[in-house]
Amino acid sequence: MKAKVMLGLFMTAAVALPAWSADWTVGANVGNVPWEFQDAKGEFVGFEVDVVKEVAKRAGKSVEFINIPFNGLFSAVQSKRVEIAISSITITPKRLESVAFAQPYFDSDQSLTALTTSKVKSLTDMGGKVVGVDTGSTGDMWIGQHKDEYKFADVSRYEGLSPAMLDLASGRIDGYLSDIPAVLYYIKDKPQYTIVARIPTGERYSLMHAKGWAMSDQVNDIISKMKEDGTLGKIHKQWFGAEAAKDSSTMQVTAVLK
Repeated sequence: MKAKVMLGLFMTAAVALPAWSADWTVGANVGNVPWEFQDAKGEFVGFEVDVVKEVAKRAGKSVEFINIPFNGLFSAVQSKRVEIAISSITITPKRLESVAFAQPYFDSDQSLTALTTSKVKSLTDMGGKVVGVDTGSTGDMWIGQHKDEYKFADVSRYEGLSPAMLDLASGRIDGYLSDIPAVLYYIKDKPQYTIVARIPTGERYSLMHAKGWAMSDQVNDIISKMKEDGTLGKIHKQWFGAEAAKDSSTMQVTAVLK
């Protein structure tokens, strides 16, 4: 009888043991190629995944990546469900009202992609046509500001580049507006797609975190060192096949935007 009681207590204690948890939980809109996506083995890979892993390594922290739709990343950071969010998130004055960012590490613009066989050759050709965009992205904001100017017939919103490109290929949308680096990476071996317009927006990406996060200064210092010792430049070349511009946010230490 005593043995059974002891076994029961042991099993109860085992169940009560907390599961292992990483020092940092990182939210990412997985499928955002080449920033964060899953490889053939199901592992998280990408430019920003490599950046976060290196930052965590230098900070002596373990990390766990979880998949969160882009729009949900902001509330996840604010509620502290995650310590860090990544997904080519542009730093904007509006976003800085409720969240904070490390110094920028990538410069970008928006782009309009169409099928090579399409009659859409510029933004002005999108009048009366359906444009696709990622929900809550800066491209979504841009469309909101310019929809009357370009007279889009409708806007289809997506949670990532891949489903939008599939709809573009099938004719469900006529053009897809998104970050130009991600599109360039996606279409490099897909000649059926072409970028018909580069839309200058002067965007800069970085790690997003809650205001007042205790690790923010250390993380920013680490990113500065990664720029200075060439680590960020190497990660850029690995994922984009080209050197980052010497005057870009990838190479130059910059101030934290507040």
